[in-house]
Amino acid sequence: MNRIVGLETEFGCLAPEGLGAPSVPARVRDYLFYQRKLGLIDLHERDYDEPPGNGGFLFNGGKLYLDMGHVEYCTPECVNLGDVVAYDRVGECLLQQSLSALDLGEGVGLYKNNIDHYTGATFGCHENYSMKRDAPLHEKNVESLLTFLVVRSVLIGAGRVGSSRTLWPDENGAALAPDSVPFQMTQRADFIQTDIYEWVQFNRAIINARDEPLADYRRFRRLHLLLGDSNVLPFANALKVGMTGLILDVLEADRLPYLPLENPVASLRQLSHSMDPLLPLLQPSQGTIPALDLLEKFFLAAEALGQKDADTVWILEAWRSAMKDLREDPLRLLGRVDWITKHTLLDQFRQSENLSWQDPWLESLDLEYHQLDPAKCLAAAFPEYELSALTLPTPRLNALETDPPDNTRAKARTRLMHEIVKKKHIYVLDWDAVYIPQVAKIILDDPFIAEWNGEF
Repeated sequence: MNRIVGLETEFGCLAPEGLGAPSVPARVRDYLFYQRKLGLIDLHERDYDEPPGNGGFLFNGGKLYLDMGHVEYCTPECVNLGDVVAYDRVGECLLQQSLSALDLGEGVGLYKNNIDHYTGATFGCHENYSMKRDAPLHEKNVESLLTFLVVRSVLIGAGRVGSSRTLWPDENGAALAPDSVPFQMTQRADFIQTDIYEWVQFNRAIINARDEPLADYRRFRRLHLLLGDSNVLPFANALKVGMTGLILDVLEADRLPYLPLENPVASLRQLSHSMDPLLPLLQPSQGTIPALDLLEKFFLAAEALGQKDADTVWILEAWRSAMKDLREDPLRLLGRVDWITKHTLLDQFRQSENLSWQDPWLESLDLEYHQLDPAKCLAAAFPEYELSALTLPTPRLNALETDPPDNTRAKARTRLMHEIVKKKHIYVLDWDAVYIPQVAKIILDDPFIAEWNGEF
């Protein structure tokens, strides 16, 4: 890929009320930092809700901390698509291993999903893509990017039972009753409230406008997306990152086709609720166009760039074949696309047990699809659940729990962390800098530079 990419995943937790303090997320964090010693925990306060000891950086280049009660794992900065997917999976493995080591495996579950069916709360999977500071983010390109982020849902939605909106108007303005949305394509669509906005927790947007590059601000931007679902299946996860990265290549070349939507937020919800990849979406003064046809136009623009690196070849072939299967026979995507896989499994069970979609049993099975424990995860029944089935280029061959990617600044930061341990220094760690009070301040403002050759 032509950019740095990383994923941040907040994990749901289900535990019995009598388990006591500290919470399961806190026990998992403490086990990984204090017992397995896989990273350096923060010695300083990061924010009002991130006191010292709340989390820290891992030696594999990633980060783990608690966010509003959830344990959150961030991959290291990655350039290769295979690295992104592999380091994302290793985060899942670390958390599940922690439950087993703490003898919590039977009564407690951690879940890679985005909704709490009981409270209606949502928690996110955030995508991060470095961009050139001079990327042509003019109005037409931004409008087209919004459209792409809406229509990519047909391949990367994680699916969910029910709706988080008690009433929501359909495309004709009529109110939909809750029971009219038995299952939908994405988990996050109901929680997205606007096109573009700066904050994350309130007024969630398709495009987050916060300008925080975590790098040299003169050269880089960071596109921070929070509308996407947490994907369980590696194919969907890789396609999510790969397609979006290629479309950003097209944008930076100023070759995005102009494909605006009349109302992107409404289109996202209508597409999710309809579960129809061919749902006609309204364009301003241009009639309607099916969602899958829009996605194909973006594909053709990415293909026309003519890039031939291994990641691009894989992404384009996966994107092309997935659209073809979705158009001709969606069941060919079982084990590869989450929402299709989950809907098929749950619908077969529902019919065999003569249940309605409103039966709480189905919400429970929805949750089990996202279990981190492979012995309980419904998706793990498919061979495509295994990373080895993905055949991505440049697979990781080193120890992902302890070693960072060797081609990004994560490698330099990890080397500095080992030096800190060796010399027993006080420290302040961040993505783009390492501070050692009264000793050194090391700036890592180019995320593509993997080496640091200084001393302290």
